[in-house]
Amino acid sequence: MSKTVVITGANRGIGLSFCRLYKAQGCTVYAACRNASPQLVELGVEVIDGVDVSEQQGIARLVSALDGVSIDLLINNAGILRNEVLGQIDQDSIRKQFETNALAPLMVTEALMNNLAENAKVALITSRMGSVADNTSGGRYGYRMSKAALNIAGMSLSHDLKGQGVAVAILHPGLVGTEMIGGHGDITPDQAAERLAQRIEELNLSNSGTFWHSNGDVLPW
Repeated sequence: MSKTVVITGANRGIGLSFCRLYKAQGCTVYAACRNASPQLVELGVEVIDGVDVSEQQGIARLVSALDGVSIDLLINNAGILRNEVLGQIDQDSIRKQFETNALAPLMVTEALMNNLAENAKVALITSRMGSVADNTSGGRYGYRMSKAALNIAGMSLSHDLKGQGVAVAILHPGLVGTEMIGGHGDITPDQAAERLAQRIEELNLSNSGTFWHSNGDVLPW
């Protein structure tokens, strides 16, 4: 039976690669984004544009478009990266990263909670930069802080959704050559999506809440 997959931040990068991968697997894919890219439209997935997950009206638009849709997999992929330097901290920059990277995935998941099918899965695309133990270089205050907040939200969701039969994965994709980091990385977005999809496939209620690298390693908090 075909699965229904919902992906945020779907117009480029890993989100676009997720859409391509799950579409090829025969899934029904709902691709949420602020502005649809030509590459996304060409895939023939169900595009829901005008969705800024950091805004209440964006989430409301997503919920309305998915009214009556049973979701097997929700991938909270949308995120932003900024750079703050100590001595020149930009509060607005940090606040926006929190809204997009940490608060938005939680609010999207809550808003779609009743759409989640029995044995559904929720994937949060985070970063090892949100790991306290792994921080050996400092900097990137807003990104690190927002991803750490997302990680703890993912752990709480893994507990709170367990009674509904929903498992939650907290996933670091690796250093991926996306537009977000200027195209320089160790793996391509397609490779990252394939590896992340494998981790999602392995996800169940017994390992829900695990903080995984896309290569399968369990990352430190």
